[in-house]
Amino acid sequence: MALKSKLLLVALLLSVMFLSVYVASATQDPELKQCRHQCEHQQGFDSKQREQCEQGCDKYIKQKREEEKHRGKSGGGGSFYPISETGRAQEEEEEFQGRQQEDQNPYFFEDEHFETRVQTEEGRFQLLQKFTERSDLLRAIENYRIGFLVTKPHAFVAPSHFDADTVLFVFQGRPAVTIVRGEKRETHNLERGDLFRIPAGTPVYMVNRDENEKLFIVNFMKPVSVPGEYEAFYAAGGENPESFFKAFSPQVLQAALKTEMNKLERLFGQQRQGSITRASKEQIKKLSQQHGQGGSEGFWPFHGGQSSSDAFNLFSKHPSQANKFGRLFEADFNDFKQLQDLDLLVSFANITQGAMVGPFFNSRATKISFVLDGEGYFEMACPHVSSTGRQEQQPQPQQRQKSSPRYQKISGNLRRGAVFVAPAGHPMTAIASRNSNLQIICFEVNAHDNIRVPLAGKKNVVSQFDREAKELAFNVPAREVDRIFNNQDDEFFFEGPNEQPEHGRAYA
Repeated sequence: MALKSKLLLVALLLSVMFLSVYVASATQDPELKQCRHQCEHQQGFDSKQREQCEQGCDKYIKQKREEEKHRGKSGGGGSFYPISETGRAQEEEEEFQGRQQEDQNPYFFEDEHFETRVQTEEGRFQLLQKFTERSDLLRAIENYRIGFLVTKPHAFVAPSHFDADTVLFVFQGRPAVTIVRGEKRETHNLERGDLFRIPAGTPVYMVNRDENEKLFIVNFMKPVSVPGEYEAFYAAGGENPESFFKAFSPQVLQAALKTEMNKLERLFGQQRQGSITRASKEQIKKLSQQHGQGGSEGFWPFHGGQSSSDAFNLFSKHPSQANKFGRLFEADFNDFKQLQDLDLLVSFANITQGAMVGPFFNSRATKISFVLDGEGYFEMACPHVSSTGRQEQQPQPQQRQKSSPRYQKISGNLRRGAVFVAPAGHPMTAIASRNSNLQIICFEVNAHDNIRVPLAGKKNVVSQFDREAKELAFNVPAREVDRIFNNQDDEFFFEGPNEQPEHGRAYA
């Protein structure tokens, strides 16, 4: 009995020692300290939620240490806690910072957020991940997708149809795009700056007519089958791309096409080069002509700027904004009727090196921007992301009273292929580097009745406030407000800052 009591006492003492060591180490762990600090200062959390948050921090740290301990045993020793000399601490800190940076930029997308759908020697097609896979804050645009096509000169893109309404923007190259509607085949020879609409389910193929320049097309898509999901369906093909005909049973194909099986196997088994291949000059010449069905044929070359129900050239219009700091070209459904049912406005901004656009915000439209060329950065004010980089929690019913909004700076370095999103009401700006112009194509959804509200320059909204409103809002004389907001003589495009500020550090 005495022996049993002694064993129980020893076990109790060991437990107390382990607990005290764990608590002491926990208070010294900077990551745990930061996690608990975030729980303590998270807006909208009651005491129970704060306690659950802190328990989650403890659980995460405990699991991480167990993994570190296991790695130490299997990797030839090392201390229980990671030390900088081993390199593990630095790697984990970089990984942690990377996760934080990812969370702090739910509106910003780079190369790693694109999926390669097609890749051959002649070109590739890449598709951006679903917006809601990045953040629930992008639910308003969850049924839209962005992608881009790049091919070599004289490349041919095989016939397919999409389960999405698609708007193409041609930035480089000279594509001949052929669509088939019922018994009618139409070929459109497009140029740089052309917008082209492909209705969902319309068979389409194209070839890059240019002998020297690559083809670069940006695709804006609105799926019509599964919300947010986009697929291409290939009728023509074989092994690569696979023809959807191969999904049917042999008996069905033989009956439908009235052809023997050995001939069908040969037809659907030859193509292995992929959906982007090279065409000869003679083939390109033929593919650039339109041959009408029903006994008539003709040639109709469409060049940017001419009237067409399916295409419109952005650069055929006078810029809506222009000065030495940049130019803006815009097209809405009044210019291009094919945008009306998509409730879409498309714009192209060319920001002069060292210059900036905005700040401004849209009253209703969400702006999805794709960087075509150049470098720079963007900044946006956002009330939905906390200072810790996490989405703000909704307050409990008993905590509906809230202080004034707190805005965080969302920012990112821009280069070709980057995508950034500015939701309705969010003030934003984009700045070109001092080494190159920044060229951006923008797709603005929910464009009907949208108003762009400038926050700086000649027509800025603050200058339109009543004198009394300025004094009450800023708590300074109205003349001081006017002195600042009337100081900028330019409109929309301005000279940019002398130095690029640090990302992640807002004005204070």
